[in-house]
Amino acid sequence: MSTAGLQALPRFADGLTFLYAEHVRVEQEQHAIVLVDARGRIPVPVAALATLMLGPGATMTHAAMVACAANGCSVLFCGEHGVRLYACGLGETRKAANLMEQARAWADPDEHLRVVVRLYRMRFSETLEDGLTLEQIRGKEGVRVRETYARLARETGVRWSGRAYKQAEWGAADPVNRALSTANSCLYGLCHAALVSTGFSTGLGFIHTGKSLAFVYDVADLYKCDVTVPLAFQCAAAGPLTGLETRVRRACRDAFRTSKLLERIIPDVQRALGMRPEVVRLIDATNEGDSVGGLWDPHGALAGGQNYAPRGTAGPGVARAHAAADSDDAPDIDDATLDAELIDDAAGEVPF
Repeated sequence: MSTAGLQALPRFADGLTFLYAEHVRVEQEQHAIVLVDARGRIPVPVAALATLMLGPGATMTHAAMVACAANGCSVLFCGEHGVRLYACGLGETRKAANLMEQARAWADPDEHLRVVVRLYRMRFSETLEDGLTLEQIRGKEGVRVRETYARLARETGVRWSGRAYKQAEWGAADPVNRALSTANSCLYGLCHAALVSTGFSTGLGFIHTGKSLAFVYDVADLYKCDVTVPLAFQCAAAGPLTGLETRVRRACRDAFRTSKLLERIIPDVQRALGMRPEVVRLIDATNEGDSVGGLWDPHGALAGGQNYAPRGTAGPGVARAHAAADSDDAPDIDDATLDAELIDDAAGEVPF
């Protein structure tokens, strides 16, 4: 079932980005999977697929889930056409390149601020002049968002008195605010799916902070003024309050699909983080066959799966066993002796 190693998989860049399916049963077939419904069976080359998105009415066998994990395919359980993300399975995130670059930028105060500036600049067609403080940038962003709301209210004829959202008092909100909250929730689901399927952390936000989905909110903000906010105003203006949320969700589903928004998210995230193309490859040709991760070192990463204990020196039982094994005239070390040495080392609190 499992592949021999990452070198046996196709290059990530050469594969399919995602496949959406609903009202199907996903089964394992040989080393791949197959989608089964009343019309027949559709084989899926799971080794060449980045993400499998399963919508309503979809079921999946244990063997099929194992096949997806072994071949590096993320499995996302979502609403119609990815409108909401409910759960995700293990995907092709064995290499932590995306997460490491995100964490590096997040932890460095200077780079963190540069990411914030990039995110703000990417949201609007106007460019921000250099040298602005974070407070000034936030002020400009607030003005532009309010102008967007006011402009759309004039264009659609919807009465607008400001953004107001209280989850506990959903019914008390006016139609356009309910539409906005619904549309944004759909957008969060799509961004969440994109981030987890490519190994980013949803909790390491740059503008938002303190929430497990902070980075999801950062990324979703890139598209609100262009996608969900106009759509919410149009839905609020087009029909009665009854069924508004359903109309908004369906409109989001169609807009996300026709605009191919899912394909834009990760390149935009990489641009915001300032990542180089050679860094963001999930499988790189220089280290494809390694089954053990590298070791951190101040001077650069070292190869994992090696014993770095000095030769001929006393140390933990495992290090002595390796040194003895490398010697041609070394006596045989049986398992019982090695186990006893490991116990002695543990009792003496020898670091390993």
